[in-house]
Amino acid sequence: MNFRLKELRKERNISQLKLALDLNMNQNAISRYENLEREADYETLIKFSDYFDVSLDYLLGRTDKK
Repeated sequence: MNFRLKELRKERNISQLKLALDLNMNQNAISRYENLEREADYETLIKFSDYFDVSLDYLLGRTDKK
């Protein structure tokens, strides 16, 4: 799986802490999602997709079209 959360976050120069605070989440959860230690549920995937303004398919690595 090519989950692009870390890539998107770094492209926009956003720290894990800022992302966690912006989405009302825990920084540890962000780290676990980025390292594929935890799978995001549907609601969380939508939050990430909306936050970065990309499609779910792009976020999940199914397409290169944002």
